[in-house]
Amino acid sequence: MKLHSLAFHGGLLERGFWLYVWRVRHGSECALYVGRTGDSSSRYASSPFSRLGQHLDVRTTATANMLLRNIRAAGFDPHQTSFELFSVGPLFPEQPDLLLHRKHRDIVGPLETALAEHLKKAGHRVLGKHPTIRPYDAALFETVLLHLKGQL
Repeated sequence: MKLHSLAFHGGLLERGFWLYVWRVRHGSECALYVGRTGDSSSRYASSPFSRLGQHLDVRTTATANMLLRNIRAAGFDPHQTSFELFSVGPLFPEQPDLLLHRKHRDIVGPLETALAEHLKKAGHRVLGKHPTIRPYDAALFETVLLHLKGQL
């Protein structure tokens, strides 16, 4: 039995389109995982806090636990791994209909890939797959990088 703690700001509960980076440490190894809220599975855009639980769901029936799958594939034992979550957003609020959701999703999706590529070029080990980089909003990307500066 051990004591564990989790501290976070309530802003992480806000639904919308976010970019986030997990830093995972397992022994002397460190890796990053880049993700976003507001994907293609529905018109809803969840909070980073909501994604936290989904990403680390250890149930065998879990389907949204991509971080867990990637850290296991990297040889990390999730029960012996430390986690930090850095979230930037919401870049856009949750949208009222699917058409508007897709419009914003198509802005944030390429930013996710650009962020993963940026971190790889900076020498970080980035877990997971990201689609081929597509044109992205350079000004919005620079704002995201500004928020993450000094964290990774």
